[in-house]
Amino acid sequence: MLEKALDRIAEQITSLDEASLSQLRKKYLDRLFQFEPTREWERAVIIYFIINGVIAKNNLFNHHILERQKGEKKGGPEEEGPKGGRERLKVIK
Repeated sequence: MLEKALDRIAEQITSLDEASLSQLRKKYLDRLFQFEPTREWERAVIIYFIINGVIAKNNLFNHHILERQKGEKKGGPEEEGPKGGRERLKVIK
């Protein structure tokens, strides 16, 4: 039941526009730093990290698409990144 609920939430979130979410990110970051022991503050923190999650997912998706396209242009397997093929993820602020 919990997994189904999370799956529905993820489905709704992935349909949101990243540009619109990016505009809201500053608002929720500011709210995150204005701590109050309230449910509203807790929701603001969750919303901030959901927005960051969508942005990180899109960056990772785009990275993989670009790497795949580079591999197709070369006509061979994709080049491996550092440490045996795994690219290091960048921290997104």
